[in-house]
Amino acid sequence: MGLFSATAIVMGSMIGSGIFIVPADMSRVLGSPALLIAAWIVTAAMTIIGALSYGELAAMMPKAGGQYVYLRESLGSIWGFLYGWTLFLVIQTGTIAAVGVAFGKFLGVFFPSVSATHWLWHIGHVPPWQVGPMVLGNMDIGLNTANLAAIAIITLLTLSNTRGVKLGAAVQNVFTSAKVLALLGIVAVGLVAKNATAIAANFGAGWHAFFANAGWHTQHAVQVGVGGPIEYVGIFTVIAVVQVGSLFSSDAWNNVTFTAGEIRNPKRNLPLSLALGTGVVLLLYIACNFVYLSVLPMTAIQTAPQDRVATAVMESAFGALGAKLMAGAILISTFGCVNGMLLAGARVYYAMSRDGLFFKSAGELSATSGTPVNSLWMQWAWTCLLCLSGSYGQLLDYVIFAVLVFYILTIVGLFVLRKNRPLVARPYKAFGYPVLPALYIGLAVWICGVLLRYKPQYTWPGLLLVLLGVPVYLVWKRQGTAITE
Repeated sequence: MGLFSATAIVMGSMIGSGIFIVPADMSRVLGSPALLIAAWIVTAAMTIIGALSYGELAAMMPKAGGQYVYLRESLGSIWGFLYGWTLFLVIQTGTIAAVGVAFGKFLGVFFPSVSATHWLWHIGHVPPWQVGPMVLGNMDIGLNTANLAAIAIITLLTLSNTRGVKLGAAVQNVFTSAKVLALLGIVAVGLVAKNATAIAANFGAGWHAFFANAGWHTQHAVQVGVGGPIEYVGIFTVIAVVQVGSLFSSDAWNNVTFTAGEIRNPKRNLPLSLALGTGVVLLLYIACNFVYLSVLPMTAIQTAPQDRVATAVMESAFGALGAKLMAGAILISTFGCVNGMLLAGARVYYAMSRDGLFFKSAGELSATSGTPVNSLWMQWAWTCLLCLSGSYGQLLDYVIFAVLVFYILTIVGLFVLRKNRPLVARPYKAFGYPVLPALYIGLAVWICGVLLRYKPQYTWPGLLLVLLGVPVYLVWKRQGTAITE
């Protein structure tokens, strides 16, 4: 893969369905147009700093496995394993399942029989129950037409990726280009479908209220956990709370590092693809939020049906046709996102297997295509099971905190490697080191602390899932350099 394909993986893995939905929930918590934009700017700054920091590690260690390799080399094999374990168990597979089912739900706009409530085989409903900060259960298990559509595209794209990285990259290039055009289309709609009332409310009175002295000191209501007390917090805390939405709708930019072994001139193309991909996507994300605020009053964003803000914008501009245009754009977006994550994720399990920390057959390459076919099909099997279980959304909520912790640890690893391996060739050095990487760690630690306090239902379960990997690591490590199935 060349620079264009590598950048397409960065952008395609980042753009899923989040940007079309999460601004609704964020705006309900923030209550201010200026704060909504500020939250996305914080997300953009952190993501770009993270990508620039990863660029040094990617150029230094251009090997399949990416972040797994960086953690293994800087902090030790157990940290690399715990990342790979969580990636396989939930982060990668759960995201693929969730995005795949989102594809199915939006396919229902064109084919009403495709629906999460149209059951082909309803095994049963697991009622909710609370264990400490965790709310478990509350999910339907079985096969419906929406998750059947998800399984169908996951199977199709897994099959295409087994044919070789060039085919997978070609699919990614086409669909990433299409979804970037879709985001540009939303921005264009904002230019032609401006709502004078929305602009006056959001960029007039709403904007002034924030920048006035009173706005800086306004206290925002945040609920502690599920059903907990309401506390009033300042703007830095409330922005940290909503990063659950914006940071992780911008996540998966690191997926390109998983495929480093199959990128031409990785010492140049990996850092460059990270910088270009994250920069373009986040610029589009911020532009989309300005469009939302230019077309819809804040109250309409907060109350968008099923949180589909982008759909509400398109309906405002084009009526019923707008909803179908938006559904089509999201189908393209989710299809490309699934492909990029399938392609990238399998390379991590391949690298783990080569270290004796995953099933032995996952470390084998196809004699014809040179791809980790067994790793791809293992990923497929677990992802399809998550689709049927209905648990992917809940599991993703649980690992949001863990994902951020692994980002912090990886950038800490950058400092460790600078100290412990000063003479190793670094074709690219992290921009702004040590200030910007340290700033990322500081901001991320602050967000983690806020989430521990105000979102315990997301944080403690995520840590538990990570820690469950410790005994698994000890068992597999004890078995030596290879693991049999």
